[in-house]
Amino acid sequence: MEFRQKNIKFLFPVFTFIFIVVYVLTSSFLQLKSYNIMNRLTLEKSISSDNVVLLVIDDKSLHDIGRWPWKREYYLEIFDYIENYTDAKLMGYDGLIMAPDSEYPNSDKKFFDSVGNFKKLTAGVAFAYNEFEKGIDKNEYNKLLKSKSDIKIIDKRQEKYKKETAFKSFTALQKQYFKNIKSLGFVNVPEDSDGYIRKASQLINYNGDFYPSLGFVMYSKYTGIKEYILTDNHIWGFSNKHTLKIPTLSENGFISNYISYYKTNDGVYSHKKYSASDVIMSYRALKNGEKPILDSSVFKDKIVFIGANANAQALADTGRTPVSENFSGLDIQATNFNNLLANDFFRIASPLYNFLTCILIFLSVFLLVCIMPIVPALLSSICIMFAYALFAFFMYSNKIAVSLILPELFILVAIACAYSYRYLIEDSKKEKIQNAMGKYLSYDVMQNVVQNIDNIELGGKRADISVLFADIRNFTSISESMDANSVTDILNEYFSALVPIIEQTGGILNKFMGDAVLAIFKDEKNNSNHALNAVKCANKMLKKVKHLQEKWIDEGKPKIEIGIGISSGEAFIGNIGSKERLEYTVIGDTVNTASRIENYNKVYHTNFLISETTYERVKKYVDVITIKNVLIRGKTNRINIYEVIRLVDLN
Repeated sequence: MEFRQKNIKFLFPVFTFIFIVVYVLTSSFLQLKSYNIMNRLTLEKSISSDNVVLLVIDDKSLHDIGRWPWKREYYLEIFDYIENYTDAKLMGYDGLIMAPDSEYPNSDKKFFDSVGNFKKLTAGVAFAYNEFEKGIDKNEYNKLLKSKSDIKIIDKRQEKYKKETAFKSFTALQKQYFKNIKSLGFVNVPEDSDGYIRKASQLINYNGDFYPSLGFVMYSKYTGIKEYILTDNHIWGFSNKHTLKIPTLSENGFISNYISYYKTNDGVYSHKKYSASDVIMSYRALKNGEKPILDSSVFKDKIVFIGANANAQALADTGRTPVSENFSGLDIQATNFNNLLANDFFRIASPLYNFLTCILIFLSVFLLVCIMPIVPALLSSICIMFAYALFAFFMYSNKIAVSLILPELFILVAIACAYSYRYLIEDSKKEKIQNAMGKYLSYDVMQNVVQNIDNIELGGKRADISVLFADIRNFTSISESMDANSVTDILNEYFSALVPIIEQTGGILNKFMGDAVLAIFKDEKNNSNHALNAVKCANKMLKKVKHLQEKWIDEGKPKIEIGIGISSGEAFIGNIGSKERLEYTVIGDTVNTASRIENYNKVYHTNFLISETTYERVKKYVDVITIKNVLIRGKTNRINIYEVIRLVDLN
C-alpha cells in the first residue's frame, strides 16, 4: 500500500519530465512540419497579386534563343523592352553578373555601358561568408555597395538584438556593371534547419550598416518610402498612401519575416509567368516594325521579376517551401515583394504561447480522463483534438501560425499519463477496499469477491468441510456487570487474538455472532485433512484463551471461558440472499451439528467437543473421552460426541 502511494506521488515529477522531454525533443521538428501542412491546407484562398509577374528564362527560351550562356546584350533587350516599350512600374533582376564573357567581350561592354540607363531596374547581389577574392579592392567594393541604396533605417531595437551577420563579403560583381547599375538588393534566401524556405530576410547588418533585399528595395521605389523604423519585433514604413508593418525576427544580424506563400497551379509558380524568349522576340519584332508575340499591355502597371529557371543546362533554380518541393527561386523574390505590397505576412505564435497551449491542453485532457468514465473521456479527448485542429486551421487561414501537431501529440500523452495515474489510483483504492473488506470478511471470502467482481451472483456448491463454533461461556451475565467500553475492549482483544489463529491453520472466518465465532475449514490443494486443521485451530484457541485469562485476572477483569464445537461433513457454501444484498455463508446439517455440539460444553462442563464424523478423521491424532448416545436436536438417532483431551505429537 505504502509502495503504491509513493508511486502515485512519484508520478507527478515523472509526468513533468515526460512533458518537458517530449516538448523539447519534438517542438522544433513538429512545429516545422505542422507549419508546412497547414500552409498547404489553407492555401486555396491565398492568391497572388495580378500586378506582380515573372519573366523567366525557361526551357522554351533556351529552345527559341539558343543555348546558355546567352550574350549579355540579350538582357539589354529584355530590360529595354520592359523599360521603354511597356508601362511596367518596376523590374527586378534576380541574377548575379560576376564573370566576364570572354567569348563575346563586345557584348559585355555594350551591356555594362548601358545598364545604368534603366531607372526601373533593381538587380541582385549576394552576401558571402568568405573573404573577397584576391584582386578585389574591399574598401572600394564596400563603398560602391553602400551607394546602391538610398534607404535609411532608424534602429530602435534593444542592444541585445543589435548584431552583425557573419558575412565577410558579397558577390564580386563585374566592376563596370557594379559601378553603372543604379540599384541593388540582396537575393540571399535563408533556409531552416530542415532545408525548407519559410522566411525572407529583409535587412542584413553588414559592416555596421543595413542593406535591403531585392524585394525591399523595389517596394521602397514603388511606394516612395525611403525611411523605415526598426523595432524589436517590426519594421515600420509610412507614406501618404502606404503603411508597412512587417513582423520580424532579429537573428544574428538578419532581420527576417515569415513568407506568406500563394497558391500554385503547377507547384513551381504562384505568379503569372512569361517566357523571356517571347519578350526578346516581341522586342525584335517591334524594332523591325512587325507584330510582337506579346502585346506590351500585358505588362501595364506590373512589377516584373526577371530570372532563370530551366530544367536544361543546369539553370534550375528551385527551393523547398511549405507549399511545394520545387518552388521557383524567382517566385520567392516576387512573393516577398507581393507580401510587402499587401502587408501580407505570416505571424508566428511565440514559443511561450505554444508551450502554455500544450500545458493547458495536457492538463485539460488529463483531468477529463481522470474524472470521467473511459468512453466519455475518450470521446471528449477526440472532440478536443478536432476542436483544436479547427482552431489551428482558422488561425492559419488568418496568417497566424500556431503549433498544430505538438498539442495534438500532447493530447495522446495526456491520455497515456492519465490512464497510468488512474491505474495506480484505482489499484490503490482497490487495495484499500480489500483491506477494509478484510475487516468484515475473511481474506478468502474477500479474495473470492474481488476475483469474481464482474460475475457475483446467487448460488454456490456443496462441499466437504469442517465447521468450528467457538462461544464465550455466560458472556451475557459477565457483560451485565461491566460498562460498555470494558465489554468492547475484552471482545476486541479476544477476537484479535483468535482470528489470526483461524487464518494460520487454514480456516475461513465466516462470521461473528455476538460473542461467538463461526469458522470453516475445507480441502485445499496441499491441505487434504480439514478436520485435523479445525482441531489444531481449536487447540491453539484454547491455549490462547488461557494466556488471556491470566492477563485479564492481573488486570482485574473477569475470568472468561470458551466452548468449542466441531463437526465435519457435507454443507452448502456460497451466496444467499437477493440480487441487491448477498451473504457468503455455509448452510447444512454439518453447521447445525457443530453449533449443537458446542452447546453441550455447558452440559458436560467441557471446553472442546467434536462430532463422530470429525473424530473418525482425526482419531489417530487425538486423545478423547467418548460421550455416548447424545441426542442432538434436529436428529432422529442418538450419536456419540467426543471431548478432546489433547493432541498427539504429530511429528
